[in-house]
Amino acid sequence: MLDAKIPSGPLESKWTDYKGHCKLVNPANKRKLEVIIVGTGLAGASAAASLGELGYKVKAFCFQDSPRRAHSIAAQGGINAAKNYQNDGDSVFRLFYDTIKGGDYRAREANVHRLAEVSANIIDQCVAQGVPFAREYGGLLSNRSFGGTQVQRTFYAAGQTGQQLLIGAYQALERQVALGNVTMYTRHEMLDVVKVEGKTQGIIARNLVSGELERHFGHAVLLCTGGYGNVFYLSTNAMGSNVTAAWKAHKAGATFANPCFTQIHPTCIPVSGDHQSKLTLMSESLRNDGRIWVPKKVGDNRKSTDIPEEERDYYLERRYPAFGNLVPRDVASRAAKERCDAGYGVGTSKQAVYLDFAAAIERYGKIEVSKEGREGVSLDEIITLGKAVVKEKYGNLFDMYEKITGENPYEVAMRIYPAVHYTMGGLWVDYELMTNVKGLYALGEANFSDHGANRLGASALMQGLADGYFVIPYTIGNYLADEIYTKPISTNHEAFVAAEKVVADRIQTLMNIKGNQSVESFHKRLGKIIWDKCGMGRNAEGLNQAIAEVQALKKEFWSDVKIPGEIDGFNPELDKAGRVADFIELGELMCIDALQREESCGGHFREEHQTEEGEALRHDDKFMYVSAWEFKGEHQWELHKEALNYEVIKPSQRNYK
Repeated sequence: MLDAKIPSGPLESKWTDYKGHCKLVNPANKRKLEVIIVGTGLAGASAAASLGELGYKVKAFCFQDSPRRAHSIAAQGGINAAKNYQNDGDSVFRLFYDTIKGGDYRAREANVHRLAEVSANIIDQCVAQGVPFAREYGGLLSNRSFGGTQVQRTFYAAGQTGQQLLIGAYQALERQVALGNVTMYTRHEMLDVVKVEGKTQGIIARNLVSGELERHFGHAVLLCTGGYGNVFYLSTNAMGSNVTAAWKAHKAGATFANPCFTQIHPTCIPVSGDHQSKLTLMSESLRNDGRIWVPKKVGDNRKSTDIPEEERDYYLERRYPAFGNLVPRDVASRAAKERCDAGYGVGTSKQAVYLDFAAAIERYGKIEVSKEGREGVSLDEIITLGKAVVKEKYGNLFDMYEKITGENPYEVAMRIYPAVHYTMGGLWVDYELMTNVKGLYALGEANFSDHGANRLGASALMQGLADGYFVIPYTIGNYLADEIYTKPISTNHEAFVAAEKVVADRIQTLMNIKGNQSVESFHKRLGKIIWDKCGMGRNAEGLNQAIAEVQALKKEFWSDVKIPGEIDGFNPELDKAGRVADFIELGELMCIDALQREESCGGHFREEHQTEEGEALRHDDKFMYVSAWEFKGEHQWELHKEALNYEVIKPSQRNYK
């Protein structure tokens, strides 16, 4: 069932050879072909702009009022690329190797190498679009380090990299809208895939303002709808982020790969109470200069500034001397949880650790003094100069932290704790980014392909833009070259009629429940189940309990959910209800996948499978594969396995010490 379509030949030439031999569509024929793109974040906007520029007739859909409101805008820290500006040993191979290793050897080699190859092109593309990357004094683009690497390859625009990249892609998209090559549908949500004889031919979308269901034909459909982190309820994702489009594709036949591979980000502002509906990310870039620590004494309630240096445990530097505070996210997150569980947590909740910039401020201040050739400068002045440097690098992040917590991070250590951030699982795709359903593609975080069991920081933006700008323009042509003889199917075709009826019936069923419990309450309960039993730590007992609890929650949801308002017209509670219903089903599959994978790898940590030092223990002899789940009916899935064959890199136990 699963054919990855990986080209033959040496790894380093696969992509070049593919581009040289794939089928092409001539310009006149491109104008006859219609492509639907769902989602307008970095992957969707770049794909729509690229395909529009090539001459395809593109329809782009987003549920927001503007493509600029896509969640990609919230990315902070940076984007990776193998430019080697610092001459510190970076290369395409090094980026490839770090990504495979960071993913704990559960990613597909060919896809990852291609990602590393095109990374440098992404930066050139974005600079040409006017993205204001930080620059060194001499004018070269600046780089900083991120977790899981020993080189500086992360390009950034202060703490607003995602925003600036999305503005660049948005401008390119809007140019194509103005030229008439892309038609934009805002406030529209895809609710089903339409297939004819096993081939994708369009979608059913709901106009979220009028409530009307619409039928749209396309020779191909690209899902660029992001990840499913909001299954946990509390996450760093935008509140509207959801799994619905991908889940509808899954129920239409597309396999869902590695759903249990979810990433917990180590540097987030801790939960402050039950009132919260979202968590706030503090960029991983802060780990460049900030030092993470806890008191050496259990239950130490002193302020961070009152705890002397000798009474602090810089536990990441102690445990992982080679990488220190820049270990990968899964490693840093589990280490923070372990310290807090052992009683060393800080703050009122004791579910936090310190991220301290005092040493960096003093270091930068001394550098500034040295640059000016001054002597006898007071410590106060040194610190003032250092604060100015830190403000230049991280000022917007520090301001955000102070606004949320009321604490000045220039004066006291930040408090951070891990939170749900990214999902490495997603729709299974082959080398061409096509799912196992013909004509249906998944790009960016919506697919599983590039990050294995753990994503390295600053690689999400890289993948989204790589897929949209540099991969899909080639691979979709290889498919559409055979579709130029396919005439557009009328939206009155029985397949469209049937698909729309399924959607309409489901909406009517939801509205007819007229229960007593809010949609939000069900989402909160689901999130707690998944976080407690399928979060940073998982075990067989907890996962079996979670499966039973989610099944019971689903039954309760469909008998007692309360949805105010009407079907016709604007009804955000109805929209939310559909998304939560899909999250409930996904939550069950996540737990099934985690239970089946009896090993620890990356973000998937089975407590029964760990080393003596508490690190993830893989079982390559049994689980060196992608878990691709086929939906078979209520509470039923069939597992398909794509073997991962490493031809270049020899899998080994990850070591960041």
